[in-house]
Amino acid sequence: MVSSGMKKLRVEDAVGQVLCHDMTRIVKGEMKGPQFRKGHILREEDIPMLLSMGKEQIYVWEKLPGMLHENDAAEALAMICRGENIRQTGPSEGKIEFFAQREGLFYFDTEKLNAINDIPDLIVSARHALSPVKAGDKLAGMKAVPLVIPEETLKQARKAAGDQALMSVLPYRLRSAWVITTGSEVAKGLIADTFTPVIIAKLAAYGILVRKHIVVEDGIENVTQAIAEARAEKAELILCTGGMSVDPDDNTPGAVKRSGAEIVTYGVPVIPGAMFLLGYYGDGSPILGVPGCVMYAATTIFDIVLPRIAAGLRMTRRDFTRMGNGGLCLACPVCHYPICPFGKAS
Repeated sequence: MVSSGMKKLRVEDAVGQVLCHDMTRIVKGEMKGPQFRKGHILREEDIPMLLSMGKEQIYVWEKLPGMLHENDAAEALAMICRGENIRQTGPSEGKIEFFAQREGLFYFDTEKLNAINDIPDLIVSARHALSPVKAGDKLAGMKAVPLVIPEETLKQARKAAGDQALMSVLPYRLRSAWVITTGSEVAKGLIADTFTPVIIAKLAAYGILVRKHIVVEDGIENVTQAIAEARAEKAELILCTGGMSVDPDDNTPGAVKRSGAEIVTYGVPVIPGAMFLLGYYGDGSPILGVPGCVMYAATTIFDIVLPRIAAGLRMTRRDFTRMGNGGLCLACPVCHYPICPFGKAS
């Protein structure tokens, strides 16, 4: 059995010894923080303060092979977790925190995070994966539970995380889009297009500008031709609005398929937004069929998917089939999305 690396001494007997952890002092209304830091060499004049903090006995550091102090363990854990566009603070009292260095999509593999937290005496706590974040947003915190921990435990964490850093902030890559509006009633000017302004605003939030907007009458040939025009102009992202239901004259899904896209999903377990469509072309560019609910509902499947698409994250059918848990919007009188359970599958 490996020794803990600590020894317990009376405060009066600890002068000249090295503290093995931060010692927190709490004075109501004044302070809560470390009065003495790890590594501090105890002096005679420190004894009254320690006694006033209720510390009659303290632990001092006796470093042994194969053991890590909590701060060193936190640093090792941070090295495993911290990827691109993330800055860290600390360690302080054995904890390190991560913050976003830029706007983007906070990305990590939840199964790997779970595998690390399955290891006894290690903790990594994070905001939800796939959350859009701004520069300065807090992302995660991590620490080792005991004051000293076997180095082997951190090797287990490294193995669980794999060869790549666990967490990163993916910058938004897409910069332009084409919007194709389907509907004879809009094309003939019988009703106003209230859909496109909503799409434009949501895209702009991720730095995507609508380069061209085409309005076509119903009919699979009309939609297919408009898609072909966008493809010929090398559109980074194509969004089709209208014609997404199962009515006989709603031909947008058929046009998307005819255009040569590989359809990942048509229909998702998310309400509002069940009739959403996503496909990809051979060059990796996405095409979206956006259901009408996006026009009037505050938050829909489009809000869940858009930051991932903007960051260039290729989605699979499994990504969508796992959205049922948390996929029901509760239509709260005041919408607080994304600070809510909608779209937060566990």
